[in-house]
Amino acid sequence: MATHVYDKEPAGWFNSKKTKEMKDDNEKWVHDSSVDHKGNVPQRSSTGAWKAALFIIAIEFGERLSFFGLSTNLMIYLTKVLHEELKTAAKTVNFWSGVTTMLPLIGGFIADSYLGRFSTILCSSFIYIGGLGLLILSQLVPSLKPCRTSPCLGSSKLHKIVFFLGLYFISIGTGGHRPSLESFGADQFDEDHPKERKQKMSYFNWWNFGLCAGLLLGVTFVVYIQDNVSWLICYIVLATIMGIAVVIFLVGRPFYRYRVPKDSPLTPMVRVLVAAIAKRHLHHPSNSGELYEIAETVKNDEMRLLPHTDRFRFLDKAAIIEHDEGGFEMKHNPWRLATVTQVEELKLIINMIPIWLAVIPFGVSVAQSSTFFVKQCATMDRKLTGSFEVPPASIFSLGAIGMIASVTMYDRILVPFLRRLTGNERGISILQRIGIGMVFCVVAMVIAAIVEAKRLSVAHEEQSKVVSMSMLWLAPQYVILGFGDGFSLVGLQEYFYDQVPDRMRSLGIAFYLSVIGAANFLSSLLITVVDHVTEKGGRTSWFAKDLNKSRLDKFFWLLAILDALNVVVYVFVARRYSYKSVQSKVGITNSSDGDDDDSRV
Repeated sequence: MATHVYDKEPAGWFNSKKTKEMKDDNEKWVHDSSVDHKGNVPQRSSTGAWKAALFIIAIEFGERLSFFGLSTNLMIYLTKVLHEELKTAAKTVNFWSGVTTMLPLIGGFIADSYLGRFSTILCSSFIYIGGLGLLILSQLVPSLKPCRTSPCLGSSKLHKIVFFLGLYFISIGTGGHRPSLESFGADQFDEDHPKERKQKMSYFNWWNFGLCAGLLLGVTFVVYIQDNVSWLICYIVLATIMGIAVVIFLVGRPFYRYRVPKDSPLTPMVRVLVAAIAKRHLHHPSNSGELYEIAETVKNDEMRLLPHTDRFRFLDKAAIIEHDEGGFEMKHNPWRLATVTQVEELKLIINMIPIWLAVIPFGVSVAQSSTFFVKQCATMDRKLTGSFEVPPASIFSLGAIGMIASVTMYDRILVPFLRRLTGNERGISILQRIGIGMVFCVVAMVIAAIVEAKRLSVAHEEQSKVVSMSMLWLAPQYVILGFGDGFSLVGLQEYFYDQVPDRMRSLGIAFYLSVIGAANFLSSLLITVVDHVTEKGGRTSWFAKDLNKSRLDKFFWLLAILDALNVVVYVFVARRYSYKSVQSKVGITNSSDGDDDDSRV
């Protein structure tokens, strides 16, 4: 049943001349609540779409080059320069990665509520560059250098303080940068325009193409400088690249479409909960059309009302109109009466929680690619041609290659084919795409366990810390995991951007990043628990100081089993998920996934 809409304007406003004019000039102007750099309604031909998104992808390329150039070799720095033990270094990396991917929850909230995405990106970029500056000081100033004696037996406390302070400045910068930048790029495409809506579906694929290109250069060129030239030169190069990326981002300013922040998007949700509890004794109306709705979003040019759904019906009580409320159209108490759209926004967030939980184990396996996988590579033969030795962290590039191949094939081959086959505008649903990637992850962990068992066998035969086994044995697990990331990680980005309320898009990307953050914390906890259990009774821990005495193969088997069980749980949860629906400017309800059957995985 259609929800009745109470208009603040005179009767018939919704179908007035203004609406007709907006439909007539839809090809000339963009009416999605965005503005241009002068604060006016954006002109479609000169703003947004790919002409703006390419500038945004460029700064993402620079930032990801810097980030992965640091993060993928951090395990090597901690063990070889700071001389931390294997398990300590792994937990340090996981903790830093966890903080870095949880801070976007704060950054996304600030962008959506106060600063706006463009300003948040700029501020975060300067903080990021400041962190790189501290890393430069940690290598440049004599009293801050990691080693002042020869041979080097450890690192000075002062160096550690400045070094980790720089790393966490980068975390803060990333916390504002990542959710704001990705959602700012997606904002350049008008969802109510057929051509731009399809371009937006490709945007997330090409966003990750740029991300992986930066990653690829970071774990090859940048890591080579770290291992063979100096860490100081590396940090100077990264700071320079990041500075150039910010300049490019600023050059694109006239082409961007901007969303003006409108207070906290969380406040209306709290109001819904308070109103529902306050009116918990009221009975649900027999007709959902009696619930309160107002065309305020239409009046504000956002034009995306959410239709009523039957899930979490208790919250509907917040939209029940009490008979003793006189003149509620103009003076209703927002803590006592909420619109159907506000109620449905809260339902959307609650509906996403099971999916969020179900993908965390997948993130735990992804976390191994920058910790134990890299340390494995450091103990293997890394000479490819002649005397040239590949830096251990450069093995990470194989994952990037797998992801680039995956998103390219998906966008250019699979999606057009599947669109014709299924009739779904996306080809397959977002949750189906995520699930396919999780299956690839299971396969990758099985192969990782088999390869590590082989490496240990060779190490025991040769009695050497560096075995003759080629690093290319690690290629299958990296490529398959990267290929799966092209399905799961890109799907998660699109899912969390698409399924949150419209005014929470930065927070939506932050929710995606928080999956990886929570997974990193869980990985650290899992390492601690497994280490404690396996060293009982005087046995050697699975994470011994010497990697050749560790049993990472058993740890990878454990992850493979947990991932396989989790796929079953994920399918169960995903099959019961209902996709977000919206009402267009003419009141038609559309599925965000382009499929009439929203319950399908």
